[in-house]
Amino acid sequence: MKPAPFAYAKARSVAHAVDLLAHEEARLLAGGQSLIATLNMRLDRPHLLVDINGVPRLDGIALTNGHVEIGALVRHAQAERSAQVIRHAPLIALAMPHIGHPAIRNRGTIGGSIAFADPAAELPACLVALGGEAEIVGPQGPRTVRADDFFKALFETALAPCDVLTLIRIPAVNAATRTGFAEFARRHGDYAMIGLAACARADGKNLSDIRLAYFGVGPVPLRARNAETALSGGDLDGAVAALDTDLDPSDDVQATAAVKTHLAGVLLRRVAKQLMAAPGSAQAGLERWP
Repeated sequence: MKPAPFAYAKARSVAHAVDLLAHEEARLLAGGQSLIATLNMRLDRPHLLVDINGVPRLDGIALTNGHVEIGALVRHAQAERSAQVIRHAPLIALAMPHIGHPAIRNRGTIGGSIAFADPAAELPACLVALGGEAEIVGPQGPRTVRADDFFKALFETALAPCDVLTLIRIPAVNAATRTGFAEFARRHGDYAMIGLAACARADGKNLSDIRLAYFGVGPVPLRARNAETALSGGDLDGAVAALDTDLDPSDDVQATAAVKTHLAGVLLRRVAKQLMAAPGSAQAGLERWP
C-alpha cells in the first residue's frame, strides 16, 4: 500500500520542530522504522511530517555528571558500537543486538524507539530498569520526565502532541553496578514474546536496589516489584514465584499467558546469574564486540 497524501517540512532546530508540530495532525520523522510502516498501511494519516534528521546536537553520546546522555537521533548501530555506551551503559549495549536486523539498526533511532513505546521493544524496558529519564522540549520549554513516569499506556507516553524528545539520560555504571538482559523470540530479530532488562547494586554476594523491567507482558514495561524484593533477600525461588502476582500477561499470537508466565521465570533465573556475575565480566565481553 501507499501512504495517504501528506505535507513535508524539515526542521532547522528543536524549537522549529516544536512550532511545526503545532499544525494539526503533524508527526515527527526520525529513523522512520515504525512510522513508515504505519503510514504505508494507512494506520496513521498525518497531514504533515516534520523531519528532525537535520537538527544539530541530537545525535551525540556523552558522559556528563555521572550520567550517559544519548541523543534522540543516535542510531541503534551507533549506540551498539559506542565505547561510551559499552563502558558506561552496558545494559543498552547488551540489548542492541536483539533489536531487529542490521538494516533496521542502521536507521532506527534511540529517541524513536522510546517515543513510539512499543510494549515489546527492548529500549523502553532498559530505560526503566536503569532508572533513567527523558529530556523533552515543548511549547513551554524543556522538562525532564523519569522513566517510571514516562510510559503511560499502550503506545502512550508523557509526550504531548507538540513535544520533542531530545535525549535519554541514564546513570553511568560503577564498580557496584550489575546489569542483565535476556529475551525469548521465535526468530532472532523478531519482537520478543517476553524479555527482561535488569539492574542492581552488588555488595559482595548480596544484591540491592534491584530493578526488574519486563517487556512483552503488558501495555508498558512492567516492574516486577515483589520479585525485586524477594531477590534482594537472596530468595530466587521466591522471586520466581512472586511473578505470578507481579505479571498478568494476556494470550496473544505469540504465546498463551501461562507460557509467558513460565518464560518470565526462566528469564529471571538467567538474568539473576548475570546480576551475580563477577564485576566487569559483561563489560569485558562487550568491549570485544566488533
